[in-house]
Amino acid sequence: MDSFVRVLVVMAFLIGATSAGNFNTDVTITWGQPRAQILNNGQLLSLSLDNTSGSGFESKYDFLYGRFDVQLKLIPGNSAGTVTTFYMSSQGTAHDEIDFEFLGNASGQPYTVHTNVYAQGVGNKEQQFRLWYDPTLAFHTYTILWNPLRIIYMVDNIPIRVFNNYIANGVQYPTSQPMKVYGSLWNADDWATQGGQVKTDWTKAPFTATYKNYNANGCIVNGTTNSCSNKPRQSWQTMGLDANAKKNIQTLQQKYMIYNYCTDVNRFPQGLPKECGLPKF
Repeated sequence: MDSFVRVLVVMAFLIGATSAGNFNTDVTITWGQPRAQILNNGQLLSLSLDNTSGSGFESKYDFLYGRFDVQLKLIPGNSAGTVTTFYMSSQGTAHDEIDFEFLGNASGQPYTVHTNVYAQGVGNKEQQFRLWYDPTLAFHTYTILWNPLRIIYMVDNIPIRVFNNYIANGVQYPTSQPMKVYGSLWNADDWATQGGQVKTDWTKAPFTATYKNYNANGCIVNGTTNSCSNKPRQSWQTMGLDANAKKNIQTLQQKYMIYNYCTDVNRFPQGLPKECGLPKF
């Protein structure tokens, strides 16, 4: 870990994390049983993948904005071809979605952290990062903060990406569709590792990832009711980045970002998406 990241980690530790929920009361295992298990009286959730099926869960509640944290320990060893996720999504073809996807690797190679934002069914807003630590050795915290102003992706409370609400500039942004929180582990060896060149080695199965300290601090929507109505505003509802944080995230992206759709001119021959020419943070 270099000195710049070490300073950020200390700062993030001082900020702290929100309190943890309980998987038994907060989520439902939706597919792949018995490969998905809730353990330790709801404090731990494990997902496994074998050559028959992966597994996954979803939150019991729909949210319209919030801060969503989970600690995750990824598959050790040769995890090539696998994808472990922590994301949010609404339903339907014109769905909204906010993605954390962890793309597996051959032994000794780093994971790729894949992020994307969908609004009204359209994504194509990928940024990818390498991590500054081995995410298989211990639990680390991954956060999606979604408010009316911006989406912030954080790793151990350190912002790594911001996607701003630029609806006024003609850029789609998720503002009206409630989303559930999801986690999954599945096989994607047609694209996940080195563009699909490295396939899943099923002799290493089952592959297992473990989640803990899930916390959803958001506005629960049920029909026409919203749990945030007539309540004091919380810090996440207006959270942004101050000048120092903007400088830090710029430095971090220079060091660890490995793909940015906003620099991929070959992919967008008619011109880069509108938001790419607007302030990043």
